[in-house]
This record gives sequence, structure tokens and C-alpha cells, in this order.
Amino acid sequence: MRPILNKMGKKLEKITSELSEFIKKQKIFFVGTAAEQGRVNISPKGIDTFRVLGENKIVWLNLTGSGNETAAHLIKNNRMTIMFCGFEEKPLILRLYGVANIFHKRDKKFKEYLNYFPKFSGSRQIIEMDIDLVQTSCGFAVPFMDFKEERTTLNSWADKQGDSGIQKYWSEKNVRSIDGYETKILSK
Repeated sequence: MRPILNKMGKKLEKITSELSEFIKKQKIFFVGTAAEQGRVNISPKGIDTFRVLGENKIVWLNLTGSGNETAAHLIKNNRMTIMFCGFEEKPLILRLYGVANIFHKRDKKFKEYLNYFPKFSGSRQIIEMDIDLVQTSCGFAVPFMDFKEERTTLNSWADKQGDSGIQKYWSEKNVRSIDGYETKILSK
């Protein structure tokens, strides 16, 4: 008899239409990156910042935060994993594996992709990911959690800073990762 675990998960070559619909309903996703050396970073992301562009391509808008680990890691090693969890309906964990490119405000691709998202003060980078593996797993141990509402704190803070305040914040907090890697946030 096969172990039950074999029936709980699947490996797929692409995002199916059903999984794309699942992604659209999610209010949070998690991004995992790492350079060859140093710390592994896992960041929760929310708000309306994720888009499926095709069966094997996604983009997400990275807003200003207290660190800039994802950018630093992608410069060193462009592997990335994104995870979604079904907290409200049927249990499901969805992981997207692939390689990513990071685009800053100065890049042509940033300007092109920005049209996919609502306007946010403090938009920092856009990450484009080519997916080479889609994996689902059961999520049977993921708790039920109800979505209450989006937090407005980040957007309110960024609005108050204005462009010059955001640039100053980036120069103080977003130029290097916690391991000292460059993020190229202010490069010309």
C-alpha cells in the first residue's frame, strides 16, 4: 500500500487555470531567497502586488520595507520560491520555484510592468519570475484564518515620506542586506 503522502501533493510544469484562480484569492504570499553564503530570507508579502502573466511567468511589486534582502539575494543568486497557503477555504499549499529578475524604477521593464498594479507610494522594485516547477501539497495542518482587512500603515507612511523621503530611507535602510550584499537600489 502506498503512503498517503503520495496522494497529497503534485508536481506540475505550469500554473493551471485553477491554481491561477487560487492565487488571485490569496491575501498573502511568502517569498524565499538566499545567496550562496549568508542567511536565507523569507518575506511575507501582501496587498494587491502579485500577478500571474502566464503559465510559467509571474511578476510582483516589491514595496519599500525595513530591509531589501530579496533584491540583494537575487543579484547574487536568482533562485526564488514563492509560497501561498489556503487559510480560508480548502486546504492547499502552493509553491512556485524558478529564477527571477529584479527591475528598479530606472529600468524600462519596471515601467512596463508597473501598469499591472494599482499606484502605491514607495514602490521599490518589480520582480519577474520564470517558473520551472509548480508544487502543491495538502495544507491539512494549515489553520483556518479569516481575512479582516488590508493594513494601510505602509502606504500611509510612504505617502507621508514623499519621493525624497523614500530615497533617503532607501539610502539608510535598503542599500545593503543584513549580510552586507549590495541591493543596487540607488545605482544609476
